[in-house]
Amino acid sequence: MTSSVDGDPVPPTTYDHGGGVRSLRVPIPDNPLGHTLVYVVDTDRGPVLVDTGWDDPASWDALTAGLTACGTSVTELYGVVVTHHHPDHHGLSGAVREASGAWIAMHAADGAIVRRTRSTRPARWYAYMTDKLVAAGAPEEHVAPLRTARRRAFPGLSPALPDREIEPGELLDLPGRRLRAIWTPGHTPGHVCLHLEETHPDRLPGHGRLFSGDHLLPGITPHIGLYEDPDDATVTDPLGDYLASLERVGRLSAAEILPAHQYAFTDAPSRVRELLAHHEDRLAGLRELLAEPLTPWQLAERMEWNRPWEQIPYGSRNIAVSEAEAHLRRLVKLGHAEAVTGSEPVTYVAV
Repeated sequence: MTSSVDGDPVPPTTYDHGGGVRSLRVPIPDNPLGHTLVYVVDTDRGPVLVDTGWDDPASWDALTAGLTACGTSVTELYGVVVTHHHPDHHGLSGAVREASGAWIAMHAADGAIVRRTRSTRPARWYAYMTDKLVAAGAPEEHVAPLRTARRRAFPGLSPALPDREIEPGELLDLPGRRLRAIWTPGHTPGHVCLHLEETHPDRLPGHGRLFSGDHLLPGITPHIGLYEDPDDATVTDPLGDYLASLERVGRLSAAEILPAHQYAFTDAPSRVRELLAHHEDRLAGLRELLAEPLTPWQLAERMEWNRPWEQIPYGSRNIAVSEAEAHLRRLVKLGHAEAVTGSEPVTYVAV
């Protein structure tokens, strides 16, 4: 059932996708995405959640009310499968486990980030962020608040530790269901999509349904940034990982995609082609910008975002610089850009 505000329809907070799968809209406070779609999958041992939503009282209320509307409750949950560690997906997992005894499953790469997040002192994070931004060429007026900030904990720095590791390709422990884990790194190192290898309830053409998390969304390109261990000097290529993961998902030819944001959709191969073309165009555009040497910060300033650079909030600028660095790494790996020898902070130029 839908309601309306000023005549505009409001989507229902719960939706039955058929075949023992429902979704709940769990709000994300102060975020333009609005909400996370948390999925409830019936199993022979009780309901299992795909993601849980943001750790916030209003989000918890929405989650528990949604479960009640689905004819169950948080205490009856059997397990939680986390697509990735971000707080709008994993935030309420600990509270769910405490209320129900449900297990929490996550890919090992994101589990490592959770452990690192829990064990690293806030002062270490401030120092690491400061060093990264200075190396990226951020101006002193942007870095200064980090140098002088009170070394308090950030929200979400105590995420729940998972009980189980998700192995790529495995059928998960959902009695009576066939849910296979597909490792799709890029948005995070341990992001997983979940392929429900069952006939679509409406018999749509294709192969089952795919819970796609943030990997494949109908109208949004997910953020591709850097998630690195401050004590590990390994140079990663998250954009390359993401593009390869996209192609892997496209080959599944799922009948329907059930994403974590926006709405369910069909024709995944077409959406995959759109995203691959988007990133190809973006990389080509960045090569043009790199006709002159630029730091990652300068590149981020010149990149196209959903608003002008001067209107991007402080925290979002840090995310934008991380994304610029991910694109630079891809260009360097492809042989389309290189670091300028002796530059400090390091600048990059197209080749």
